[in-house]
Amino acid sequence: MQLPKNVLGTELRSCCTAPMTGFYRDGYCRTGISDKGLHIICCVMTEEFLAFSQQVGNDLSTPIPEYGFPGLQPGDQWCLCMLRWKEALENGCAPQVVLEATHMSAIEFVSMEDLNEHAYEG
Repeated sequence: MQLPKNVLGTELRSCCTAPMTGFYRDGYCRTGISDKGLHIICCVMTEEFLAFSQQVGNDLSTPIPEYGFPGLQPGDQWCLCMLRWKEALENGCAPQVVLEATHMSAIEFVSMEDLNEHAYEG
């Protein structure tokens, strides 16, 4: 599999495999024609963001065993929908971003400056 580029212009790195993330559940924040949510931004979950996401109708904390979803905890990395991250940014609670694992198309929706300001230094 040839990997796409990340927002830094290098090969996209895996976001997380425990829990397994990505639209294709392969650990990568890559997208395709079926991915209506654009799961392209690799984020480190925070309590603040998880509460915000639940408040706006996307509960990422509660496990859904029938879908193999363990529920996310602060510190987990996850391929987030681009528009959800942008919404969180506009509401002052955007989680940090793992730039090396964030798909290059993210810069079509938010500025590189915003991504750099929220870059994960882990």
